[in-house]
Amino acid sequence: MSNPKVFAEVATAPRKARAGASMAKRVQPQTFARNATVSDGVQVYRLDPQARIAVIRQGISAATISSLSARMGMSKEHLLSSLGLSRATISRKEKDATLLSSDESERVLGVEALIGMVQTMVEQSGDPAGFNAARWVSDWLTSPLPALAGATPASYMDTFEGQKLVAELLSMSQSGAYA
Repeated sequence: MSNPKVFAEVATAPRKARAGASMAKRVQPQTFARNATVSDGVQVYRLDPQARIAVIRQGISAATISSLSARMGMSKEHLLSSLGLSRATISRKEKDATLLSSDESERVLGVEALIGMVQTMVEQSGDPAGFNAARWVSDWLTSPLPALAGATPASYMDTFEGQKLVAELLSMSQSGAYA
């Protein structure tokens, strides 16, 4: 974990802080230009559902994956593997500067949303100075969890339902309901 002190603060934050995106300023879908690279998990996390759906349907730049991998300090191969994405397909789309499909976009935005969720939790619970949410999420995703029978959260990131489960575990860790 990148910063155990910050995680402890996240895990003990008040319940009202968990309202997260509902209390946060909403980000409009036009924030995401057609060929823009999504690089701010907080913006993705704060999108209302209709706006996030519009972004998913539109597709995001394939270059987003390289950017996300670098921000997380996770190898691109490991990120692609955990998302169940084909290296050859993504490499071709990056080279051709094309957009990801809806399914691919949804998986990548799921990771971005997790990063935004963690950043928001830290901001609401105290001092986010020096905290790197992308790196923390990367470490957390690759750590086996008892709640997943020893599996890593990364092994669940290839489906929407798996991503929901991982987000719920993260939310429960903030309230202390999960150990």
